[in-house]
Amino acid sequence: MLSARFVDFLVLLAVFMDANRNYDRYIKVDDVRVEKFLGADSWRDRWQIAQKTGMPFPQFLASEYAGSMESLRYLKTPLHTMRKVRSDEKNLPLYYLALFSRHERAHKFWEEAQKYGTDQTKFTWG
Repeated sequence: MLSARFVDFLVLLAVFMDANRNYDRYIKVDDVRVEKFLGADSWRDRWQIAQKTGMPFPQFLASEYAGSMESLRYLKTPLHTMRKVRSDEKNLPLYYLALFSRHERAHKFWEEAQKYGTDQTKFTWG
């Protein structure tokens, strides 16, 4: 059983490029994709509250996903600890890289890795 083991996850949350592009589809009552992604069918109620505070949909989804992981006994992963990755052409946000772990040491390693990482803008072949 996965929930009984210590497994760290580095997750690519494509919430900017996907959620922005498909927002009108995802908020429809009969669409279940966000429910499946979050593992909760009550997300629309929380989205209505978040909208009133001015929270953008991509950040809402990332926060909700982190909350879902927290319900599985993973440590809290706030938005500011996630790495936002942007496109190199228009500098638009594409996705978050988020670490989910049950041990604080993994989060310390993640913080250290981000200090020394540089933004990759292209591949060099050959």
